[in-house]
Amino acid sequence: MSIKDSLHVAPENLYWNCDPAKFTFSTTEELDPLDGTIGQDRALTAIDFGLGIQDQGFNIFVLGEAGTGRYSTIRKMLETKAAQEKVPDDWCYLHDFEDDNHPKCICLPCGKGKELHRDVEDMVRRLAEAIPKFFESKEFEQQKARLADQYQEKNRELFQGLEEEANRDGFTVQGGDGTLIIVPLNQDGKPLSKDDYEKLSADERKYIDGKAAILKDRLNEVLQQARELEKVLRETTRQMAKDALMFAIGHLFEELEEKYRDYDKVLKHFKDCKKDILYRIDEFRPTPPQFAQFATQAGTTPKEESPLERYRVNLLVDNSCCQGAPVIFETNPTYFNLFGRIEHIIQMGNAITSFRMIKAGSLHRANGGYLVIDCRELFANPYTYEALKRCIRNHEIKIEDMTEQFRMMAFVTLKPEPVPLNCKIILIGPARFYYLLFAMDPDFRKFFKVKADFDLTMDNTEENIDKYARYVATRCRKENLLHFDRTGVARFVEYAARLVEDKNRLTSRFLILSDLIREAVFYARQSGKNYADASHVNQAIEAKIYRSNRVEERNLEFIKEGTVLIDTDGAEVGQINGLTVIDMGDYSFGKPARLTVRTYLGKGNVINLEREAKLSGPIHDKGVLILSGFFGSRYAQDKPLSLSASIAFEQSYGGIEGDSASSTELYALLSSLSEVPISQGIAVTGSVNQNGRIQPIGGVNEKIEGFFNLCRSRGLDGRQGAVIPIQNVKNLMLHEDVVTAVRKGEFHVWAVSTIDEGIEILTGIPAGEKKEDGTWPEGTINYLVDKKLQAYSELAHKQGGGNDNQGKS
Repeated sequence: MSIKDSLHVAPENLYWNCDPAKFTFSTTEELDPLDGTIGQDRALTAIDFGLGIQDQGFNIFVLGEAGTGRYSTIRKMLETKAAQEKVPDDWCYLHDFEDDNHPKCICLPCGKGKELHRDVEDMVRRLAEAIPKFFESKEFEQQKARLADQYQEKNRELFQGLEEEANRDGFTVQGGDGTLIIVPLNQDGKPLSKDDYEKLSADERKYIDGKAAILKDRLNEVLQQARELEKVLRETTRQMAKDALMFAIGHLFEELEEKYRDYDKVLKHFKDCKKDILYRIDEFRPTPPQFAQFATQAGTTPKEESPLERYRVNLLVDNSCCQGAPVIFETNPTYFNLFGRIEHIIQMGNAITSFRMIKAGSLHRANGGYLVIDCRELFANPYTYEALKRCIRNHEIKIEDMTEQFRMMAFVTLKPEPVPLNCKIILIGPARFYYLLFAMDPDFRKFFKVKADFDLTMDNTEENIDKYARYVATRCRKENLLHFDRTGVARFVEYAARLVEDKNRLTSRFLILSDLIREAVFYARQSGKNYADASHVNQAIEAKIYRSNRVEERNLEFIKEGTVLIDTDGAEVGQINGLTVIDMGDYSFGKPARLTVRTYLGKGNVINLEREAKLSGPIHDKGVLILSGFFGSRYAQDKPLSLSASIAFEQSYGGIEGDSASSTELYALLSSLSEVPISQGIAVTGSVNQNGRIQPIGGVNEKIEGFFNLCRSRGLDGRQGAVIPIQNVKNLMLHEDVVTAVRKGEFHVWAVSTIDEGIEILTGIPAGEKKEDGTWPEGTINYLVDKKLQAYSELAHKQGGGNDNQGKS
């Protein structure tokens, strides 16, 4: 048996078939719905641990790629766990009567917050009706009049006594221009005129002036007593009004005080409200019409809110409708959406706010439960991540004005009392975010100690295949789609293995699989079928490829028309067909590439033209450097390596990365040195180490299919094929057309483990094994290469170090 036959990959190893006969159902309509997540045992265990442990810092970071079921899994687990937990308390903000700018928060059992808010709203409404009625009532006016009459009587008695005292001394008290004066009387009992006063003798005038001075002092005493009486009247009237008002409205508070007697903060609020009403009693008096009209016409100051607004309750968080602990998914985690805000109303150019304009954020609503945030959205909003860490660190939610630090001028605003925080926070994001935060942010590892890692793949087991079938059934029921028959499910599972390029594993990217279900059902309905079968799944797969492979077909056209030079027959020295993968993001395809090598006398340098042109990446450059190690180890143990070589991917105008072409480059180097041509009908891929061992690569299916499509377009002759690493046989999930061609002998796939095996397939000449004396069997590839290198070495020795421009082959 030739080496080609022994290394040939059998058709049954090119594809893993899911046998429909293994299923016990005829259609997915017969299956029970899937309960849980498939193939994520590690992540589920981590999430279950993170949700169960209540110690500080054990928040969860769910990492993985989109479409692996992170959101649906965490939602289902949270809803199940939260439904069994206690409903958290309600939170309210109340006015602080001691400091207007620092509203205070209170917590009440679930439902009590809403009840308190409703009761206080009703109380304020009734107060707004009762207080004006009180001031306008006849009883209040009668009490005021009675007190006023008492004052007038006492005031009259004071001035009457003064009048009598003045009359005895020959004086009278007269009023004028709002003042009282002492006036002397003549003998007729009439006020003494100025002229009559001037006619009096000096002694008489002196007597009158002395008496007048005494009476003026007495008048001042009476006036002072009158003012004291007026003050007493005001205080008495005010106290009467307070007592009467509290008598009129006290029952409104007594009803609520009895109802909320177990809540000290609520009772204190009611007590403060009553004190504030009495303190501000004058503000509740009806404004006289003339002053009200003047205030309306002036319009120079913002409209002041009613004093009653201070007594209302701001229901910040209402959990009365919850059936367990809250589960909040914040889809737009801006600063204000997470931590709450203090709203303002603009009046006459002034920003007006109050404790009733404090609004809750997601953290408030999730308090006592769970908050889920997309990590990418979190970092897209400035300041939110740092503020979130402060909340976790301090165990409280502090509502602040984020823009305050950027203002040119500071102005008075509210500083609400922080709300205690007790919430499990779950961040969801890609793996790179987790590892970047873990490395760069010391706080991250303290606050997010639980890592739930969602895998992209799962084991290809009978259990998981059955779960796949139930997943199809669940999706069909949930979206009212046509169900699948067993052939459709089998093809669906095969496609899941193709997505991960591994016969032994299945993909966990259910976002892609869900789309495949919908697309297959679309074609099933279009063809009038009652169930989706394998043909519809195939149709959906091929249609998706057709929508995405315009660039692939255009590349194939360039090769067929000769614009891009790729040979698929004949043989050439130092020329080989490599296999590359072009990743378009939503679609990847294989593209053959011509690689050429030129060797000549030199100093052991292998020149990578892509590197010189800055078109190659570091991994590709490393692969080229490994070639020098291979040649030194195999051929330069008894002589210096006097070789230089240039390697180039022909007609390559973009960047090249990866080491999967390193074996291809080595084959071409061996061909150039041995001067043995390589079959152009065979394409090669595979990485190589310094010992000549072939190493696995990625994208093996796309690479083989890319070269197969080119060969098929030119006509398959039975000599064409692809050489791949033997480790990649388990990754083969080739298109049905390739498998059929291999089965017919029109195309071949060889799996090799060493460079020696590969070069024999490419040239038809054995590589040769080294003899005990260090020589190689005559006529083998290694013998011819060693012979050429020996000639280079001798020539270099003769020339005193060689010349890089001589000895081209």
